[in-house]
Amino acid sequence: MSNTNERLIAGAMSGTSADGVDVAIVAVAGSGFDVQVRLLRHHFIAYSPELRKRIFAMRHSGVITLEDLAAIGREISLTYATGVIEALAALRITGSELAAVAAHGQTLFHAPPNTIQWLDPALIAAEVGAPVISDFRRADCAAGGQGAPLVPFADYALFRNAISLRALVNLGGIANVTVLRPNCAMSEVLAFDTGPGNCVSDYLVRKHDPSGPGFDRGGQMATVGLPDLGTAQRMLAEPFFTAPPPKSTDVPQMIAAWERAYVLTDPRPLPDLLATACYVTASAILDALHRLLGRLPDEIIVSGGGSRNASILGFLRATPGLVVRTSDEYGLPAEAKEAVAFALLAAATLDGIPSNIPGVTGARRPAVLGSVTPRP
Repeated sequence: MSNTNERLIAGAMSGTSADGVDVAIVAVAGSGFDVQVRLLRHHFIAYSPELRKRIFAMRHSGVITLEDLAAIGREISLTYATGVIEALAALRITGSELAAVAAHGQTLFHAPPNTIQWLDPALIAAEVGAPVISDFRRADCAAGGQGAPLVPFADYALFRNAISLRALVNLGGIANVTVLRPNCAMSEVLAFDTGPGNCVSDYLVRKHDPSGPGFDRGGQMATVGLPDLGTAQRMLAEPFFTAPPPKSTDVPQMIAAWERAYVLTDPRPLPDLLATACYVTASAILDALHRLLGRLPDEIIVSGGGSRNASILGFLRATPGLVVRTSDEYGLPAEAKEAVAFALLAAATLDGIPSNIPGVTGARRPAVLGSVTPRP
């Protein structure tokens, strides 16, 4: 399955959309950002509808009993473990062959320097039979950083080049961008959260139909709506959007910004609201790049679940002269990219190599990320 100079690592990621866990089984050769990566298997396991409901309720209210917090942590962890085991079974290998599981955990709260990515790494280690590396963000926060974004380490390892100015955009619940200039050094990487990815759209769908799917599949409803430019302009006028990096945000903050921007006295049909949310996502990305670079990049490479949203991509591609691709076109499935990224972060942890980028997160120093739970 792997060559003698490769390590097998399972990256497992559940984003702020809280739809489930993406697992990537990767073979990693080399160390640091001088690595070669082979994606052997991508697998997705959905959260149960009840777990997803409980996560959103807790995120919205900020209130939960200790008993429920513990129960949610156990269910999240078992979902992670099951996803990894199923991915390994498809490859006919076992956890004993893994160097590590890189388990991000479910973000419950993020307002630096405080952050919570919830799971039980000991339970995952016991179920899978492999060491687990988790809690990646705290070491950066302890060094004075935002704890996010962390994916730029992998963006640099996988997508740096000598020719084009690239912007790597990840569209999860929150959108973030990594800017790679031609032949840039790691210290020259620029990255930050730009605002909402799918989170406002998901919120609107859940609000409209609490028992429904909880998201606008492929942006189908948004593509038939018309954006409300007044609401979009009010939201984009929020201080976060014009603040300079380093900066990061979280779903509750972006939903609150939407609620402040949307005027209830001028109600709009759901497709228009979804179109507006997608317009805000795309505009925030483009505006941020303009402010940072004074121009648009040569290409934007999109990944994450939002890369399947035709409305968001349509707004991005409507920009004259801008080339917009998905990471699939570079051999990396868009839904797998973050899981692959955390597998690379775990490889760096095993090697004792710092993998935050202080110029990106605002940390005072480089830090080795993650806590290691040994194989049982």
